[in-house]
Amino acid sequence: MSDSPAPLADPHLVFDPVAADGPRDVVILGSTGSIGTQAIDLVERNPERFRVRGLSAAGGRVAPLAEQAWRLRVRTVAVAREAVVPALRQALRERYRSGEPLPEILAGADAATQLAASECHTVLNGITGSIGLAPTLAALEAGRTLALANKESLIVGGPLVKALAKPGQIIPVDSEHAALFQALASGTRADVRKLVVTASGGPFRGRTKEEIAHVTPADALAHPTWAMGPVITINSATLVNKGLEVIEAHLLYDIPFERIEVVVHPQSYVHSMVEFTDGSTIAQATPPDMRGPIAIGLGWPERVPDAAPAFDWSKASSWEFFPLDNDAFPSVGLARHVGELAGTAPAVFNAANEECVDAFLNGALPFNGIMDTVTKVVQEHGSPRTGSTGTSLTVADVLEAETWARARARELTKTQTKTQPKAQPMARQTAQTTTAEAGA
Repeated sequence: MSDSPAPLADPHLVFDPVAADGPRDVVILGSTGSIGTQAIDLVERNPERFRVRGLSAAGGRVAPLAEQAWRLRVRTVAVAREAVVPALRQALRERYRSGEPLPEILAGADAATQLAASECHTVLNGITGSIGLAPTLAALEAGRTLALANKESLIVGGPLVKALAKPGQIIPVDSEHAALFQALASGTRADVRKLVVTASGGPFRGRTKEEIAHVTPADALAHPTWAMGPVITINSATLVNKGLEVIEAHLLYDIPFERIEVVVHPQSYVHSMVEFTDGSTIAQATPPDMRGPIAIGLGWPERVPDAAPAFDWSKASSWEFFPLDNDAFPSVGLARHVGELAGTAPAVFNAANEECVDAFLNGALPFNGIMDTVTKVVQEHGSPRTGSTGTSLTVADVLEAETWARARARELTKTQTKTQPKAQPMARQTAQTTTAEAGA
């Protein structure tokens, strides 16, 4: 194990691009989403530690974006939709005093990528989807510390990311990978036997493949622990999210797939574990709340006091662990397969899944049809035409593979019986819910 490549994420290594006595300058990508808003909450509670210099968003929520920019006094705001620039500028004028300079506005498909390369210490990539790849690469190339919540950019562009990242430059923000990151600090890399990634099991934990065949979008959106966006919530119901996290763990920590295990933990208290060669298992545990992992991403190697709630050990609680049902949830096994294929295979898996989730939410595909269709697309793609070393895979290869996978998934979806109803509004979550864009 000591002869294998260095991992992308290593808690023992600190990449510090800007040494400063004052607050750490931060750029937040996806600022109006769940990760972004929670990061801003953390920053505003710790002004002596962090200062936000730039924000990016898709542009669908102009007023909240302008409010964030005004409150944080950022120097740059980036939006993907150029058409919203006049509305954004007007919303900013309404908040800033007369004569007070407005932030610079970047607009267009490359706006977040430009912002990711701007001067700062840390870039928090909280964008959802593979469109986060270009900003991830830009931040790394510019020499910024990357707090990575956008797992898709690592999944679809793993070799590209590995070719650019310097030791310690990436700090994972997914709850599972932030947990592994912290647990790995307990020992040396040579002493690691296994990574154990926990899964809540989603809304259909304990049901057979036959029992979940006819569930509705409303059923699948009713996650028992986390409140997330619809795509991530469905990915949690199919456990695709967990499959992606297995690939991510392999890429981040350079641990072989056969030594990465998934275990179901309904309470979502233990976010992941590391088993060492002496038989010890180190678990990282907190109540479900993404502000803890965000604080690790922004503040490492220092911890941010009171970043998230802690357990009340005066109250009784039960923590359960169950083996994964690979028959009912074949997504983790398929993810291991595409992860081992590498090249463009993970991009095909991810893109096909996104199309199938959309079809399920719109009533055009049954629940089990999501993974059935993704499996067919992966099989038709076959062995990747590009290697996994980072020298033969290009961004163009990834985009071409994604385009083909989306088109093929749509074609296969059209041939299936439309038995599902139209998507319903996201079901109200239980009292145990917390807001997150990662985890589950």
